[in-house]
Amino acid sequence: MRAHFNSDNYAPVLPEVMAALAAVNEGHAPAYGGDAVTARAHAALRAEFGEHAHPFLVLTGTGANVVSLRAMLKPWQGVVCADSAHLNVDEGGAPEALAGIKLLAVATPDGKLTPELVDTRLVRLGDEHAVQPGVVSVTQSTELGTVYTPDELEALADHAHARGLLLHVDGARLANAAAALGVSLRTITTDAGADVASFGGTKAGLMMGEAIVVLRDELAPALPYLRKQSMQLGSKMRYLGAQFEALLAQQRWRPAAEHANAMADRLAAGVREAPGVRLTQAVQANVVFAILPSGVAERLQREWGFYTWDERTGEVRWMCSHDTRAEDVDAFAAAVTAAVGETRSA
Repeated sequence: MRAHFNSDNYAPVLPEVMAALAAVNEGHAPAYGGDAVTARAHAALRAEFGEHAHPFLVLTGTGANVVSLRAMLKPWQGVVCADSAHLNVDEGGAPEALAGIKLLAVATPDGKLTPELVDTRLVRLGDEHAVQPGVVSVTQSTELGTVYTPDELEALADHAHARGLLLHVDGARLANAAAALGVSLRTITTDAGADVASFGGTKAGLMMGEAIVVLRDELAPALPYLRKQSMQLGSKMRYLGAQFEALLAQQRWRPAAEHANAMADRLAAGVREAPGVRLTQAVQANVVFAILPSGVAERLQREWGFYTWDERTGEVRWMCSHDTRAEDVDAFAAAVTAAVGETRSA
């Protein structure tokens, strides 16, 4: 198998993060986040998201979403999200199974919600027979690789708040979005009006770990209990803290995300003119979506790793990461062009 374009989860740990893990692996330290390393990681997260931010480290992205939404919702409330949101299509039903949360999904052409689309699910308000919308959740960057601008996020936050709802940012790839926009993490969370956000560490180059960042003071007291109850409290927390401290130092996440995004741009440019290849989404972060002629994906997948995103249409997903090499991108683009050429001439 050559280079993988399956997922940024396939990528190795950033060298600086691995070094931080080795460095922290000495002696004893208080458990469950009572150590000095985790305290420094919390301080680094507050420096990124704002001094009034309340950070909580958890083990997985699914856990981050479940814990966040449990803190934000009352038992009779649901979440408005895009139908393609990670929350809806890639959590294995965890919000529903573990937290009893109803997802109010909305069809979108590009993975992005708008105030107008949100309004389609703000119905039967006050009706005791219907789940009441309580949170608007956006995935940044989206599952389709598109990116919400700060203005778009602010418009959604204002729209939600005016209707008594909260805004949640699922930031599994928040680093890629910030790098694509050339802005800080704070710009597309705190400053845009988000109430709770997550900062994805794993896809940004950690071995494991995600950060929940609570931006509304009254929500924070519940988080320690919900984190424990949701099985997301790491006992040897210093190993999570050390990774985040390394990732946030000198904003190490940014060049890693910029590289992943640049490799997706390079790949898109390499296949855009290939006969029979149609890019289906704007390439704004670190992923390319395309539809290939019938049978081409299966031929390529014998040698190259990538996912078929939609078996009905033949749409495929090519994901780049911080360690994707330009020569692998070029070789893969050449293989795609050759394969579609052979299909057309057959």
